[in-house]
Amino acid sequence: MNTMRHDWTKEEIIALYNKPLMDLLYEAASVHRQYHDPNIVQVSTLLSIKTGGCPEDCGYCPQAARYHTDIEGNDLMSVQQVKAQALRAKSSGSSRVCMGAAWRNVKDGPEFDQVLEMVRTINKLDMEVCCTLGMITENQAKRLAEAGLYAYNHNLDTSEEYYKEVISTRGYEDRLQTIDNVRKTNVTVCSGGIIGMGESVEDRAGMLVALASLSPQPESVPINALVAVEGTPMEDEKPVEIWEMIRMVATTRIVMPQTQVRLSAGRTQMSREGQAMCFFAGANSIFAGDKLLTTPNPDVNEDMKMFEMLGLIPQKPFTKKSQPQTVEAQDSEYAPLGEKPKWTRPGHSIERNLKASGKA
Repeated sequence: MNTMRHDWTKEEIIALYNKPLMDLLYEAASVHRQYHDPNIVQVSTLLSIKTGGCPEDCGYCPQAARYHTDIEGNDLMSVQQVKAQALRAKSSGSSRVCMGAAWRNVKDGPEFDQVLEMVRTINKLDMEVCCTLGMITENQAKRLAEAGLYAYNHNLDTSEEYYKEVISTRGYEDRLQTIDNVRKTNVTVCSGGIIGMGESVEDRAGMLVALASLSPQPESVPINALVAVEGTPMEDEKPVEIWEMIRMVATTRIVMPQTQVRLSAGRTQMSREGQAMCFFAGANSIFAGDKLLTTPNPDVNEDMKMFEMLGLIPQKPFTKKSQPQTVEAQDSEYAPLGEKPKWTRPGHSIERNLKASGKA
């Protein structure tokens, strides 16, 4: 019987990751069946509500203003536009809408008020609402919770050691502080990372140590395969082998047994057989729709055909946790504080990031 652990070591996780594949799959599938229905997979829709122009220098991200990636930026969408997209997602089988804005951190003001109204609107459609908006303060997390937010996504991306090779405009501790701020509310935590950025297996294990050490562990962990976009510092990284993705999903499932493991970016490069192996290894959530923020994603109809072929059933909303109550803006207990938190700017340089910035 698998027991919940928060004291995994990097060495233990590396040993798991490197197990003979059949042994690893058997263990992961056994843990998965202990805590989840193996035939139920959540379908989520990721919507970019504000695209491009981000001041950060994340080496993988085409939305960074400093890189020339031909991404078509857009200002913050209207509440009605978001509602229309949410209704479309619901009719296609999604139970969750994840809204992403290319911000370094949330700032109190009209735009954040607009996002809060989006959260209220989608929650009233009886869909789970997730946001990824960058760093947030405790008060901002409480305002999101009050509006009816179900989950907040803030990825660790990789290990603390390798993080310094990916991003120089913010610190790892900012990621952990934001997660801690979310934990002071009833909002669930969604936090994972990306493989294929040039990191080692040790770095992948380090990221899982950081996530598993959180108490409670994140309710969902996205595992992304890097989609190398021309113009970004990581444009020349080779695609992740499907076996690496399977091993990462399986290891995540064993280390965090109750978590929903999200098979996220990079699915366009995976065969149906490869995705099926990921589901067997413990993945029980996907993102549907033709785009994940700005990168390609399989068509939702193709996903539904795959579900039918594999006998998978889309998860209903609020299966893992009850639906939050929405408090209207005029009844809010929490007022904007106009905070100006000092999120870190480490100040070191990353050569490939500087090189890509120079090209732009």
